[in-house]
Amino acid sequence: MREYYEIKIAGLTRRLPLCPINENLYIGAFILFGDVELTVACAKELLKKAPEYDVMITAESKGIPLVYEMTKQAGLNKYLLARKSAKLYMKDVVKVDVQSITTARLQSLYIDREDAEYMKGKRVLIVDDVISTGESVKAVEKLVQESGGIVAGRMAILAEGDANKRDDIIYLEHLPLFDKNGNIIE
Repeated sequence: MREYYEIKIAGLTRRLPLCPINENLYIGAFILFGDVELTVACAKELLKKAPEYDVMITAESKGIPLVYEMTKQAGLNKYLLARKSAKLYMKDVVKVDVQSITTARLQSLYIDREDAEYMKGKRVLIVDDVISTGESVKAVEKLVQESGGIVAGRMAILAEGDANKRDDIIYLEHLPLFDKNGNIIE
């Protein structure tokens, strides 16, 4: 059985460990945390493809280094974060529920009312590391819309599985799904 999948992203090659979702389905685990070189390169390439926007948002947590670097490279000073739990300092939160392929249970995303007000009337670019089922992106999109923001686009480094067939997302590379033997499922 193959244990890794090698992929080239933004001119860099990485080996992704194959991890089981269930007994017949495996994914290539793409972990951006700690990989500064890859984060910088992907941010640069995504910005080249980005539609016009006023502010970016991501869901906690793996998209954080990416949206930070994209914001920095774009010369902006603010990005927004949809949190996985409401924090004590958050006032009058907006909440939506999400079920992701990499999460065993239903999750909720929250944004502070101040950030929701900031989005009102602005073009908001939704950024994530990987889009698979699209549930996380849908949840963030709902947060943007409920806050009065305008979804400018949806971007990710990788489109996993059938997500590469979608015409509503912008991404750098396709990441296939795998069977229990490490064979690509298409």
